[in-house]
Formats: sequence, C-alpha cells, structure tokens
Amino acid sequence: PGLSYTWLFNNSTLHLQEDGRRFVSQATGSLYLAKVEPWDVGNYTCAVSSARARRRVRGPPTALTLRGDGVMGEYEPKIEVRFPETTYAATGSSVRLECFALGK
Repeated sequence: PGLSYTWLFNNSTLHLQEDGRRFVSQATGSLYLAKVEPWDVGNYTCAVSSARARRRVRGPPTALTLRGDGVMGEYEPKIEVRFPETTYAATGSSVRLECFALGK
C-alpha cells in the first residue's frame, strides 16, 4: 500500500494521459502498450515511489525493439512489473523492489 508507479521512456516521464495506447496499472505497476508503433522503440524504466517513506527508486532500463520479420510468436508485446503481494521490512531497514520486462 502507498506505492506509486511511473514509467520513463528514454529518461523522460511517460505522459500517458496524452496517449490512449499506453496504460500503467497502479495496482501492479505493469506498463501495457497497445499496437506497438516504430516510435515506441527505446528504453523503458520503472520508477516506484512511496509517499510514506518519501523515497523514489528506479529500476534498470529495459530496451524495446521491433522484430524485423513481424512475427511475434505466442506472446504479445508488453512490459510488466511484478512485486510480491506483501513485503515486510523493519523500521530503518532497506527494501529492494525490482522491475523487469517480459515479452518478445
């Protein structure tokens, strides 16, 4: 609870209100891209914020590239983040939440 997810595209914040093709789930942190276009190619970085901890952490960038043959196989392109449902931490300790991408 209290986590907020933001995605950066080539080190700039994605402004999803301007683009109905992309959506970030604030429940899971997943970034969904519908109908990938050539201008979607680049580096995507997940940033997780906690207002309670007054902290923001970025994951490593994940590159999205287009396949030249147009074949996607069994998976549609998407980048998503998965976190455990509950993460426990002691006061004053450090917590690491990781972002990663799935898809072809």
